Amino acid sequence: MLLPSQKKAPKSMLTERLAVFVASQSAKDIPDEVYDAARDAVIDTLGVALAGSREEVADIAAAWIGEIGAQASATVWGRKLSSHVSEAAFVNGISAHALDFDDSFPSGRGHISACLVPTVLTVGEVSGASGQDVLAAYIIGIETASILGRVFGPGHQRRGWHPTATVGTLASTAAAGRLLGLDAKNMACAWGIAGSQVGGLARNFGTMTKPFHIGRAAQAGVVSANLAAKGFTADGAIFDDAGGVMDVYVGGDGEPVEEVISSLAGPWSILSPGNYVKQWPCCFSGHRTIGALFDLINQQGINRADVTDVSIEFLPGGDASLLSRNPQTGLEGKFSIEYIVAAFLLDGVLRMSTFTDEMVQRAEARQLMQRVERIYIPDEKFYSGIAGYNDITVTTKDGEFKVHEDRVPGSRVWPMSEADRDTKFMDCASQILDDSSAADLLKRIKNIRAADDIQAMVRATVPY
Repeated sequence: MLLPSQKKAPKSMLTERLAVFVASQSAKDIPDEVYDAARDAVIDTLGVALAGSREEVADIAAAWIGEIGAQASATVWGRKLSSHVSEAAFVNGISAHALDFDDSFPSGRGHISACLVPTVLTVGEVSGASGQDVLAAYIIGIETASILGRVFGPGHQRRGWHPTATVGTLASTAAAGRLLGLDAKNMACAWGIAGSQVGGLARNFGTMTKPFHIGRAAQAGVVSANLAAKGFTADGAIFDDAGGVMDVYVGGDGEPVEEVISSLAGPWSILSPGNYVKQWPCCFSGHRTIGALFDLINQQGINRADVTDVSIEFLPGGDASLLSRNPQTGLEGKFSIEYIVAAFLLDGVLRMSTFTDEMVQRAEARQLMQRVERIYIPDEKFYSGIAGYNDITVTTKDGEFKVHEDRVPGSRVWPMSEADRDTKFMDCASQILDDSSAADLLKRIKNIRAADDIQAMVRATVPY
């Protein structure tokens, strides 16, 4: 059996074609609706990052960069702290994913906004970029993530990689390179540097290292683009041929490179499939079940206290990220369908306060978790938490109730309203800012495209 580096890969010249796109795509030719979707992603990501900046994982990371004492040029969100652009991106990325409340991007196979928004806002702040340039960099970064994620395929995660970390590193490099004005040759070189930083093991889900993956992806993107801008050398075709990123990391079931690259910006991936926005602060692989349970209980008039058993049927891979069946901590609870369902049945809501160690250790929650069962649906394909469907059965003293659900809450076919998104932002931002400051920040982000310089907006994340 040949090792990945010994296989003969087709010469797609993916690196060159992507690099030309990143360097030359005109910001003026990007449609207004694409800019609007990017703005909404910034609102969602920055909100959850502010709330996440209160988490212990963000405190540890902020303390670490404080010890480094790097040049104070970029804002660390939610703190009276500044650092070098790469270190600020690192902490801001960790904050963005600390609560697992950030959006998800199906074709990029992960939480790409949490990597990109810290990248574009930190680089944009330091470089004095306009709001439109920042949004364009985000759009181009997420389009890059879509191309690479589709080529990686679902088998990439099945092999143990965390796609947000791997794809996110390369997408962040594209976004940073765009803001720094790299030409196609230097952009390809930046990816060469980033290719040697691709990593992140899914085994670390449920620990502080999962948000660390996102912070490192943003940081690696910033470092790679800046080094390339200064003349640092690397392989200039890192996505092509034997031993390249695609040869080493793809799962063997990705889409053909030629087919994928020909779909660049047609349609823009941020519109189709678009970002999936989270309504609840836990792993997205459980959201379809939560949404279906909400609807079923409301439509059937079921008393939550009467529920004795719940079974959730998953397609292969549908619960791959739901690692914990017997969670002991709040972090583990975010990745446990047993706890997520039990908490919903007990409380009727799922909030940030749901996922603490104390709440997971509640005797009534631990008892109810034992009544939540996973069942597996035979299928030859491998799915994700936001692909395929779930069949859910709720058993009560009055009988069984069943629901089949193939939609995902927060997606284009089951969207959150603008009012709900604004409420989420205010709930999150108000963890750090007073209500007036949070409302002012929201207004600034909504008008980001018209801003000549985003510095004032970014610095409005710091509490007085």
